[in-house]
Amino acid sequence: KKEILIDILVRLPAKSLIRFLSTCKSWSDLIGSSIFVSTHLCRNVTKHTHVYLLCLHHPNFERLVDPNDPYLKKEFQWSLFPKETFEECYKLSHPLGMTEHYGIYGSSNGLVCISDEILNFDSPIHIWNPSVRKFRALPMSTNINIKFSCVALQFGFHPGVNDYKAVRMMRTNKSALAVEVYSLKRDSWKMIEAIPPWLKCTLEHHRGTFFSGVAYHIIQKGPMLSIMSFDSGSEKFEEIIAPDAICSLWGLYIDVYKEQICLLFICYGCEEEGMEKADLWVLQEKRWKQLSPFI
Repeated sequence: KKEILIDILVRLPAKSLIRFLSTCKSWSDLIGSSIFVSTHLCRNVTKHTHVYLLCLHHPNFERLVDPNDPYLKKEFQWSLFPKETFEECYKLSHPLGMTEHYGIYGSSNGLVCISDEILNFDSPIHIWNPSVRKFRALPMSTNINIKFSCVALQFGFHPGVNDYKAVRMMRTNKSALAVEVYSLKRDSWKMIEAIPPWLKCTLEHHRGTFFSGVAYHIIQKGPMLSIMSFDSGSEKFEEIIAPDAICSLWGLYIDVYKEQICLLFICYGCEEEGMEKADLWVLQEKRWKQLSPFI
């Protein structure tokens, strides 16, 4: 009977499971057990069930808006949309009730990392589960006295160490780079001491992504563009040279495409009048493969 019950419960979304915690003690113990949580998560990930899209949008979907308009931007809101219907199902409000705009710096398995829209070194960071309306405030760093002018923040799950990680990269006016890693298991920050010398360059902290426990950033050293990767588990840095065809930071974006790191390079002023050409490169075994460009 227990196996049948588990097979039924693992198919339910987290919000329904939370309600069943108060059904009886045996159900509460079962749903709260680490084995059930892992089974439920594994099933959702492998079968892509209960997947939601996290979108920043204007309340009026039919209105064409300029995302750079400061007045319209104040009206934007974060919402969850189920991937099957793409109908707004849940409007996200800050868990502390704050009305100011906030930024989302990564999400994984239902957890969302939020902080100030404009990051400072002492910006409060929260890991939030909107489905069950619970959150955790991350502790302040022990390096709070150091003043940094540039801060980047990323968050996600590292399957290799079975832990959720937040990576914070900071730079001073003198181009000194500092990297801190937060572990949800330990609930603490760790400063990374060994920074490779090739990272003394311009870090494009606005253009980065986090995938499978690794933080990726576009960096520039003189005329050369590279991708810096930092594994939040092994705490190792790597440099991946960008394709020769990519010659400018303008129009260059890094993200994940079909479980692979990709570079999207938008070429303005395409031969077709009024059109833009986009080149897509995916990283396969530390080499770039160009997919068919599209216009």
